[in-house]
Amino acid sequence: MISKNDNTKEWRVVSLGAITTKIGSGATPRGGAEAYKKEGISLIRSQNVLDFDFSYRGLAFIDEQQAKKLSNVSIEENDVLINITGDSVARVCMVPSKVIPARVNQHVAIIRASKTKLDSHYLLYYLLNTYFKKYLLKLASDGATRNALTKSDIEGLSINLPPLPEQKSIANVLTAFDDKIELLQAQNRTLETMAQTIFKEWFGKYQVGDELPEGWRVGKLGDKFDITIGRTPPRKETQWFSDKPIGKKWISIKDIGNCGTFIYNTSEHLSDEAIEKFNIPIIPANTTILSFKMTVGKLTITTEDMLSNEAIAHLKIKNDSNLSSEFIYLYLRNLNFNTLGSTSSIVTAINSTIIKGIDFIIPKDSLLKSFQKSIIPVFEKIQNNTSQIQSLTKTRDTLLPKLMSGQVRVKNIKHTADA
Repeated sequence: MISKNDNTKEWRVVSLGAITTKIGSGATPRGGAEAYKKEGISLIRSQNVLDFDFSYRGLAFIDEQQAKKLSNVSIEENDVLINITGDSVARVCMVPSKVIPARVNQHVAIIRASKTKLDSHYLLYYLLNTYFKKYLLKLASDGATRNALTKSDIEGLSINLPPLPEQKSIANVLTAFDDKIELLQAQNRTLETMAQTIFKEWFGKYQVGDELPEGWRVGKLGDKFDITIGRTPPRKETQWFSDKPIGKKWISIKDIGNCGTFIYNTSEHLSDEAIEKFNIPIIPANTTILSFKMTVGKLTITTEDMLSNEAIAHLKIKNDSNLSSEFIYLYLRNLNFNTLGSTSSIVTAINSTIIKGIDFIIPKDSLLKSFQKSIIPVFEKIQNNTSQIQSLTKTRDTLLPKLMSGQVRVKNIKHTADA
């Protein structure tokens, strides 16, 4: 049961240091990246700690001897991790049990709750509360050339603390939302793999330059799609940009990196005046977009009319075409962009001319139509799941600060993302 109630007289304000058994960060083994192993004991770095989530991308490993030198920062189940330096400062997640045994480097701090005083999940959500997050970011930026949180900063944090049973009830409510979100994300990963498998079964045996079946052909992206490139108004003229929902959503490469097959959210919007003044190309809904600078080859599909910066190309379907956003999305997911525009093994930028000149295989129209009928249900399920994730996330984020302040109270909770 969730209810509004301002009777929080049994709540108290305490310092985080008084209700934890450990707060501390680690170190990088001597030799840096050269010292990392292909397997062994996990070494968690700031890139692994995301808000609400742990990223396995780039997870490093060390051997027993190296780990022994970092034994004072051994990870235990339900430890809360917080980034304490750099641009990712104040990002918070809980360590997944599957990465244990683990250590942390000097950019990540362990916060371990006292089991008799503080629920670990309550602590996690308290630190993720939007209002508290703003405080952490301000604290990290005060009096330093680089964003940083010190051990004493963390120990001195004031925490609004209900009795332990209520902490657990609050955490249960929020965990139920995150469990549902995680389930939908896992379903989407499975569906995305399925879509790739279907595509490869239908079209994967042929490459540009092969002898193709009758009715198949090779075309250029620029001939078969209406390709436009995004645009950025002058950054110094801050009136054109907003983090509020005005005008239209404006996509950056970082935004593509933070989404999946479909993009719903962006960190910035452009005003209607900016769109008109700078003639910003509008990307229609259900358009595949592709990053081609800095990080080349990131793909997603728009869910409404959107905009982008100049590092992103928009592959708009032509009116008389049998091609689809789903087909080209899957085709480009299998393209090796490292072979384009550079002899380097790592491509950091290609230009719009190269994008438009990319050759790709076009199956015969009857096969394209049959493929589309087969693949559309998969993409519709992914989009429906993604929409549910957005809704659950919004509800959780709205509820979180109210629960942490006592504005909304929780009692006798057993289960609830559905409550």
